[in-house]
Amino acid sequence: MSNEITVNAGNFEDEVLRSSVPVLIDFWASWCQPCKMISPFIDEIAGEYAGRLKVVKINVDEEGDLAGRHGIISIPTLILYKDGNVVNQRTGAAPKHDIEALFRDFV
Repeated sequence: MSNEITVNAGNFEDEVLRSSVPVLIDFWASWCQPCKMISPFIDEIAGEYAGRLKVVKINVDEEGDLAGRHGIISIPTLILYKDGNVVNQRTGAAPKHDIEALFRDFV
């Protein structure tokens, strides 16, 4: 998780909206089994795409307001931001290549 950033309401604007590279947000919770299933893929992506893609994690239990603003009703949900705007998203566990398809055209 060393290449991932934990985001909260206090740093969301700086880390996501003002990012110079696309940002993949992983909305997750510690009790969520599908979140645990994709966590290794998210870790690998954060390392492999460092410098071209920022990977951030938002814990829905700790950041309910951010989750609510994004309409999160199921997790894991992955949302891709580019230039401060949502450009892609996916809900549910997926293989690594499907997760990469979310951002491949934007990095």
